[in-house]
Amino acid sequence: MSLIATNRNFRLLFSATAVSNLGDGISALAFPWLATLITRDPFLISAVAAATRLPWLLFSLPAGVITDRMNRQRLMVGADILRMVLTMGVIGLILSAPTLPLYDGAVQMTSLITGLCAAAFLLGSAEVLRDNAAQTALPSVVEKCDLERANGQLWSVEQIMGQFVGPPVAGLLIALAVPAPFLLDAATFGIAAFLVWQIAMLPYVRVQQASGFWLQMREGVVWMLGQPLILRLALMLGVLNFVIMMSATMLVLLSQEIMGLDAAGHGLLLTAGAAGGVLGGMFGPKLVSRFGAQICVFGALILFPIPFILLTVTSNPWLAGLALFLEMFSGIVWNVVTVSLRQRIIPDALLGRVNSIYRFFGWGSIPLGALFAGLLVSSLESSLGRETALRVPYVFGAIVCVGLALYGMLRLRLPKAL
Repeated sequence: MSLIATNRNFRLLFSATAVSNLGDGISALAFPWLATLITRDPFLISAVAAATRLPWLLFSLPAGVITDRMNRQRLMVGADILRMVLTMGVIGLILSAPTLPLYDGAVQMTSLITGLCAAAFLLGSAEVLRDNAAQTALPSVVEKCDLERANGQLWSVEQIMGQFVGPPVAGLLIALAVPAPFLLDAATFGIAAFLVWQIAMLPYVRVQQASGFWLQMREGVVWMLGQPLILRLALMLGVLNFVIMMSATMLVLLSQEIMGLDAAGHGLLLTAGAAGGVLGGMFGPKLVSRFGAQICVFGALILFPIPFILLTVTSNPWLAGLALFLEMFSGIVWNVVTVSLRQRIIPDALLGRVNSIYRFFGWGSIPLGALFAGLLVSSLESSLGRETALRVPYVFGAIVCVGLALYGMLRLRLPKAL
C-alpha cells in the first residue's frame, strides 16, 4: 500500500512538498522571464540564475551544522515563511518598476536587475536551510526500508508540481499580469509551512558532539573524506550540475529567440522535462530493485550527453522537449540511487553536516555554471553570431558528460545491497 495512505506524517510532508514545488515551478519560469523583460544581456540574465544558486556554494557547509544543532521541523517552517515574505518583496519590486518590458539602455535596468539578484540570493539562502533540513528529516518520517519508495514519490510530486503544473501556470499568469505568478508563489510557501508544522516528527535525539561550530563541521568533513564513494559521487554531481545549469540558464533565450516560444509555450516546453522526472520517480525504485544500483547509475550516465547533443542541433520545440525529458529522467534515477544511499549509510548525528558537504560539492557548482554560460555566450556572440553562441554551452555540456560517463564506468562501484 502507498506510504501516502499508511503514513500520516509522510502524507503531510508529501503535501508540503507538492505545494512548495508548485511555487518553485512557478518561480522557475517567472524569475528568468522577468529578467528577460528587464534586459536581453545573457550575462545579466545568468547573474539572476547564479544569485539563486550561489547560497549553495556559500552556505551549504554551515547549514549542515545548523541542521544538526536545531529542530529540523522548525527550520523548514521558518525557511518557508521567510520565502513567503521575500516573494512578496519581489512583487513590490515589480510594482515599483516602470512598464515592462524595458527598452534597451533604460536607466532603471541596473537597479531592477540588482534588486532581482538580491531577492533571488535571499530566497536561495532560505532554500539551502529548508532543503537540507527536509532531506535530513526524511529518515525520521519513514522507515529506512522505505527510503527509495519515499524518495521516488517525493521526486515524482516535485516534478509534477514543479514542472508539469508550475511553469504552464506561470506562463499563463505572467501573460495576464507580471506580478501574478509571484503572488501565487508566496501563497504556496505559507501553505507549505503550515503543513510541515502539522507533522508529528520523531524527536531528534542529540548525541554528544564536539563543542564549537568549526569542530562540529570538521566531524562531518572527516567522515566524508573517509568515504571515497560518497566523495566521488558528490564531485561527479558537481560536474553534472555545472553543465546542466549552463543549459538551463541559456534555455530561456534559446526558447524565445530560436524556437520562437512565448511565456506559455516556454512553460509547456518545461513540462516535457517534468514528464521525464515523474517517470524517473515512479520507475526509478523499480529499476533499482530489478537491475541494481550500479546498472541504474551507469544507465543515467550514458543518457546524460544525449540532451546536450539534441539542444546543440535542433530548433524544434518537440526535440528540445525530448532532450529535457531524457535529462530529467536520468537525473531522477541518479538521485533515487545516490540520495537513498546517503540517507541509509550516514549516521543520523552526522546526516545534516555530511549532506551539506555533499551538496557543497554537488550544488556549489550550479551558480558557477550559470555565470560561465553567460560569460561564454557574451564573449562568443560577436565572433560566432547570436544563435551559434547560444548553442556553444550545449556543445561543451555534451563533451563533459561523455567524459563523465567514461570516468564513472572506470571508477564508480556501488554496494550491491542498498
